[in-house]
Amino acid sequence: MNTTRSGRPALTRPDGTPLRVLVVDDDPDLAEVLCGALRYEGWQVRAAGDGASAVTAARDLAPDAVVLDVMLPDTDGFAVLRSLHAVLPEVCVLFLTARDGVEDRIAGITAGGDDYVTKPFSLEEVVARLRGLLRRAGMARQLEEGPRLVVGDLVMDEEAHEVTRAGELVELSPTEFELLRFLMRNPRRVLSKAQILDRVWSYDFGGRAHVVELYISYLRKKVDAGREPMIHTVRGAGYVLKPVSR
Repeated sequence: MNTTRSGRPALTRPDGTPLRVLVVDDDPDLAEVLCGALRYEGWQVRAAGDGASAVTAARDLAPDAVVLDVMLPDTDGFAVLRSLHAVLPEVCVLFLTARDGVEDRIAGITAGGDDYVTKPFSLEEVVARLRGLLRRAGMARQLEEGPRLVVGDLVMDEEAHEVTRAGELVELSPTEFELLRFLMRNPRRVLSKAQILDRVWSYDFGGRAHVVELYISYLRKKVDAGREPMIHTVRGAGYVLKPVSR
């Protein structure tokens, strides 16, 4: 299987050339980190720090996708998106913002954005969202399909960022998705709250285990609701995901 240095199945443009991504963020440190993560995928990446330079870079690069911060020093991301679509009507746009209100999400999607990630975020999530967007838009092909995560009748497509149980779509938030992914990568293994905090939340929660308990309860309501439970509590030890016995 053809894979990237990150171990994921390699993803390219339909003609086999590297995917092109434009990162637009006025925080140079964040932009550098994002660009590094995307180059790690084998993609051609360019950064811009404001709206005007973003439009200029887009004309030159002709990107397949744009990671676009909503708050920019000279304008907002929605105005930049309109300018980008005038030049590249099919480009995929992933909004990046510190604002997570419902009205902001609606504004981003209404403006023509394809997805929306709020800060703080994991680089893995941004890469996965972009890969899913590009594949669904037909702008990329996977050199060889990689395996999905499957535990019983629970299936996770990491590229498309989709989860189904018994064939029914399960809608998850980004954090719920990351938590379930960790559980599905360790089926039948008891995971402690400390392990889950360390893996799913990269920033410090001060060891507050109730955060894990809260998100486990969210997952149970979505994954196990009306079905035989797969997520189990092991008293004094942690949590374990088990396929339903037949």
